Amino acid sequence: MAAATDKLVILVTKGIDHELSSVAFTIANGGLTAGLKVSIFLTSAAIDLVRRRGQRMTHVPPLEPLLALIENFQSRGGVLWACTPCVQSRGYEQADLLDGVIITGASVMHAEIKEGAATLSF
Repeated sequence: MAAATDKLVILVTKGIDHELSSVAFTIANGGLTAGLKVSIFLTSAAIDLVRRRGQRMTHVPPLEPLLALIENFQSRGGVLWACTPCVQSRGYEQADLLDGVIITGASVMHAEIKEGAATLSF
């Protein structure tokens, strides 16, 4: 069994049309507040959460608007990974995504899990 760490990896598949995207970022920000090192791996429809201006379309009261949740997450050191094939299949490039988003394969997520990171998925 892997040793416990202060890391949390969140896998998000829901996009701007689903309230779980806002829930995922709310929980991610809570993890940062709790002192965890939080990374989010975005795949499938979740890629649109980090497409420039895409997140401006989503607000699930009483949660903060999705844009504010993402900005808060990034400003506090949260890491955003976007699945390479998912980005490419939508015809996006790095310039289409928010600053700081890392386009990468799932191996970065797997490395964190191998080191004992807790995981959640939405």
